[in-house]
This record gives sequence, C-alpha cells and structure tokens, in this order.
Amino acid sequence: MHFTLRIDGTTAHVTVHGDIDYATLPTLRAAAAGLPPQVTELVWDLHDARFMDVAGLHLLFEHHSPQGPRRKTTVTNLAPQPLRLLLLATEMNPALELAPLLPDTPSSTQLDD
Repeated sequence: MHFTLRIDGTTAHVTVHGDIDYATLPTLRAAAAGLPPQVTELVWDLHDARFMDVAGLHLLFEHHSPQGPRRKTTVTNLAPQPLRLLLLATEMNPALELAPLLPDTPSSTQLDD
C-alpha cells in the first residue's frame, strides 16, 4: 500500500493505493497526523482501496486527540467492499453516522421523504 497526498488550501486529499488493514493503518494515521495545522478538511479517496478491514473503520471513525486540530473528514470513491463494511458497521452500531463521512449520500430522513 502507498498513498498520494495533495493539499489544496485548507483541504487535504489522501488517495490510498492498496488495501487498508492493520499493517497499513499506522502509515495512514501518520499521514493524517502530519498534516499542517491549516488543513481543516481531510478527504480520503478510496478508489484504489479495493479492500478494507476493521482497521479502516478505526481510521475513519476514531476520535482524534483533543490537542490536535479538528478536521472534517469525508470519504469519496468507495469500492463495493469498503462501502459494504461501512454499512455493516452502522447496522451493528447505529450511533455511527455515515452522512458526515459520505456527504454525497442521502441521509435516512432524506430517503424517507
């Protein structure tokens, strides 16, 4: 696994190339932790991440240190398997909210309308 990083103003785009698992989690966490303080939004592009295990859930849903900068985190270009994992996680734990993480996905209230 490797990743590419592009910073546009206050937004960082991290494109993951390869699987997200416990072997790659420390590298991805370090990439996020090493972003400059002016970055207020982190976009994970997972187009080339065809597989993600529970480590990916930790990466996307973990709460960051109170000393670190607060960043809006979103995910784009999910492959079918990582998307299914996110959906299963929210079925098992309804407190997990996908709408903030996947801003292009309608919320359940929008689907009910």
